[in-house]
Amino acid sequence: MTTDQPSSPSPAAAPEPAPRRTEKKPGAFQQMQIVLVVAFVLATLFTAWTEPGLLPGSLAARLESALASEEGTAEAAWPTATARPNPRIGIVAGHSGNDPGAVCPEALGGFREVDINLDVATLVQQNLIAQGFEVDLLAEFDPRLSGYEALALVSIHSDSCQYVNEDATGFKVAAAMSTRYPEQATRLTTCLRTRYADITGMGFHSGSVTNDMTDYHAFSEISNQTPAAIIEIGFMNLDRKILTEQPDLLASGITAGILCYVRNEDINPLSTPVP
Repeated sequence: MTTDQPSSPSPAAAPEPAPRRTEKKPGAFQQMQIVLVVAFVLATLFTAWTEPGLLPGSLAARLESALASEEGTAEAAWPTATARPNPRIGIVAGHSGNDPGAVCPEALGGFREVDINLDVATLVQQNLIAQGFEVDLLAEFDPRLSGYEALALVSIHSDSCQYVNEDATGFKVAAAMSTRYPEQATRLTTCLRTRYADITGMGFHSGSVTNDMTDYHAFSEISNQTPAAIIEIGFMNLDRKILTEQPDLLASGITAGILCYVRNEDINPLSTPVP
C-alpha cells in the first residue's frame, strides 16, 4: 500500500519589476535656450555691479548706446506739448512815427503830444505783458494795422494844449462802431471810462467826442472782429501836470480798463456815450 506524499506547494509567482522611468533629456534647442537665459542673467548682474569704467571700451559704449536708445524710444512715445500762444492786445501810441501831434507853447513847457502818448503807451504795454499778454506797440500808421486781429486795440492820444475854458479838463473815450460786434466795443469803452476815472481821479469830459475820434482811421483798417477804442487821456493845458509827471498812473488806468474788458469784470451799467 503506497502512501501519497503531500505535494509541495508551488512557489509564489515573483512580482514583475516596475517599469523604469526614463528621464527625458532636454533637446539641443532647449539646452541652447537655457544657456542664453543664464548668460543674459549673468551679463545683467555683471553690468549692474561693475563700474562703467571697468568695462571694455567697446562693450561699455554699446551698452550705453543701447540704454540711450531705449530712453529715447520711451520719451518719443509721449506726445510733446505745444505751447498755446498768449492772448494778443494792440496799443497804438498816437502820432508816433508820423508827426508830433499837439504841441504846447514854450511858456507851458513845449510839451509834444507824441511824447506823452508814447510814454503812456509803453507803460501800458509793459503792464499787460506782466499780466501774460502778447502786446503790440503800434505806430500811428503802422502797416500791421491792416486786418489787425486781437482781443482788443486801444489808441492813446492827448487833447489840445490850447486853453478853451476852465471846463477843458478830463478825458474822453470813443468806440469803433464799424466792428462786427458793437456791443463789445461799447463794453470796452465802458471799462476804460470807469477804470480810468477810478484810478486817475480825472473826470469824463462828456459832449466833446470829435469826429476825429469816432472816424479814427485805424477803426476801418483793423479786422472788423477786433473791438477797438480811442482814448484822449487829458487836455495838455489844464491837465499837463498829471500828463507829464504821472504817466504811470495814467497807464495804470488804461491797463485796468483793458483788463476789465478782457476778463469780463463787472462794471457800472452806465456806459460811455457812443456816437
